Amino acid sequence: MEGVPNPNHYDKSIVLDVKPLRSLRPVFPNGNQGPPFVGVPPFGPSSSSSTGYSPFFPFGSQPPTQDTPDLNQTQYAPPPSFVPPLQSYRSPTTTASNGPSSSTGAKRGHSPQEPTLDVQVVKRFSGVFDSGISAAEREDGNVDLVSTVLMRFDAVRRRLSQVEYAKAATAKAAGSLMSNGVRTNMKKRVGTVPGIEVGDIFFSRIEMCLVGLHMQTMAGIDYITSKAAGADEEPLATSIVSAGRYDGEAQDPESLIYSGQGGNADKNKQASDQKLERGNLALERSLRKGNGVRVIRGEEDPASKTGKIYIYDGLYTISESWVEKGKSGCNTFKYRLVRVPGQPPAFGFWKAVHKWKEGLTPRRGLILPDITSGVESKPVSLVNDFDDEKGPSYFTYISTLKHTEAFRITQQHTATGCSCRGLCAPGDLNCSCIRMNGGDLPYLNGVMLVSRRPMVYECGSTCPCNASCKNKVIQTGLKFRMEVFKTANRGWGLRSWDPIRAGSFICEYAGEVKDQETLRMDQEEDEFVFDTSRVYNSFKWNYEPALVDEDPSDELPEEFNLPAPLLISAKNFGNVARFMNHSCSPNVLWQPVICEGNGEPLSTLLSLLFVTFLQWLN
Repeated sequence: MEGVPNPNHYDKSIVLDVKPLRSLRPVFPNGNQGPPFVGVPPFGPSSSSSTGYSPFFPFGSQPPTQDTPDLNQTQYAPPPSFVPPLQSYRSPTTTASNGPSSSTGAKRGHSPQEPTLDVQVVKRFSGVFDSGISAAEREDGNVDLVSTVLMRFDAVRRRLSQVEYAKAATAKAAGSLMSNGVRTNMKKRVGTVPGIEVGDIFFSRIEMCLVGLHMQTMAGIDYITSKAAGADEEPLATSIVSAGRYDGEAQDPESLIYSGQGGNADKNKQASDQKLERGNLALERSLRKGNGVRVIRGEEDPASKTGKIYIYDGLYTISESWVEKGKSGCNTFKYRLVRVPGQPPAFGFWKAVHKWKEGLTPRRGLILPDITSGVESKPVSLVNDFDDEKGPSYFTYISTLKHTEAFRITQQHTATGCSCRGLCAPGDLNCSCIRMNGGDLPYLNGVMLVSRRPMVYECGSTCPCNASCKNKVIQTGLKFRMEVFKTANRGWGLRSWDPIRAGSFICEYAGEVKDQETLRMDQEEDEFVFDTSRVYNSFKWNYEPALVDEDPSDELPEEFNLPAPLLISAKNFGNVARFMNHSCSPNVLWQPVICEGNGEPLSTLLSLLFVTFLQWLN
């Protein structure tokens, strides 16, 4: 492992091969990923033993877009013009009323001595984009390729949503990736898809199309002619999406009654009998052949009244079919699908969690309903359904930093806060907080981080803007219901009951701010130290400018620019972050944040990198 000084000491901030984890399944490192799990920052250790669960699982409250056109083709022409880069917010003459005047030369994302905005002419990218994915890899994928495609798609989607295409960002991001060859598993197949596991979660049908799980962005039934599988030319069903909108679709985690397609009334014609053609015919032929059909369950996004998530629930076989009269009085095809035995549960876990949240069933192994004792806005359960241990070693729960020594952030600009009334808006050069962030809001809809930055500047306590300002995120507390749980052999870990989208704020790394000299003598005994000065292996999480038709030279740097190093110990005082465990494949990143004008030291934002959910209940 790079960065390990000697066999008995590990660099406690190294992050190795970072991959997206979008799953209901457990994630463990394999034997050749590095040394055994060690409780280390920035992912928090266990007091009883080195844990190592890759934390938990993302979403946000960003609603998905409306139905999108079918993207099931090799090349998809992107719109003629993508979004302008952030430099479109630049102004060579505007002077902020409560801050330094704008001038040239400051690249967005840097922390200049005097906050400035670049006023260069907007540049466009017109070169050839190299996706790094070969033709063979586009046909047949693997776990790494699936992770990479989803990561790049979400990064581009966030960027497009940030600027001007919020409602169409999902389709436009997909168009950009497809036209540039950023996709995999394009070859349709019956059965499992390389790199996709039971329990994987998706936030749109377009995501499933990009990685080959379900190639139809609108139709609920996907199929191929069995000629492709080496038989006759009759179609075979490959996958279905159960959106829960049709009569008879059950909530049983082991079986499903699925309604056929077609025959629905619209504004131009009356409802009619469904026909035994296309997807309906493919399901009928799969019933006779007995092949497995991939089932994706569509569920309501808990963070959005209109949004949906999609859970891959594994392979099902069709046991029977029949025709019955629907509410419209027309004939409808019905198919009963039964889950293939021996697969790990996925949709079943989803339903179990909903029952816990609604209080319909008790959480097995519950020790404490709220380990925070009401300090957090949402309770954090303490659970052990593995053995008789009653909890981690004692610590005092706090939700933010505790200063035991004098500590001041040395800054070369005056943090006085903005003077906005109402909400801060991107492009408002009179807002000092917007200016410090390079002219835009760092968060998408006040929910998720768009891109990693050297520093994020939030509105603070002296800013008169509303509490609902979209530049106030880390100050509003936990957004997701979580639990601290006992693992089989890695101590105590942390996971979420809620889906969490990539870039969403999880929590601050709370603890005692320590002086490095004071801590030096006992640092080896303190496994809960977060050292912001440690250098970790870099990885790319931000969008690629060329994919949104921006000049590659304008790429936002992901390296941090801290005004002063910070040591945080969560050994005696801490929050849920102390249970985030080191992983060779982490799904959490940290982002430094300063709240302007409050005189407080650096806050550490933990933001989910990708998606994973619950990670197996024992």
